[in-house]
Amino acid sequence: MASTAEILKAVRNNPKGIRFADLAKVCDAYFGEPRQKSTSHRVYRTPWIGDPRVNIQNAKGMAKPYQVRQVIKAIEKLEGAK
Repeated sequence: MASTAEILKAVRNNPKGIRFADLAKVCDAYFGEPRQKSTSHRVYRTPWIGDPRVNIQNAKGMAKPYQVRQVIKAIEKLEGAK
């Protein structure tokens, strides 16, 4: 299985065609356990005010490209805050 860094590099290069399980692994590493994961959605908390969540959805084993871009944006914001 690929490391989080390798998956993140692939995600940044091409947000289309990313497996949901890979994106969930990246989100788990950056945002911790999701507050919801019993349905096709996973909802992660973020440490800032405003839109304090990241939502990803399992669409037949794949992640939706617009949600992948939202995850990338949230990770960049999180890395900028460090």
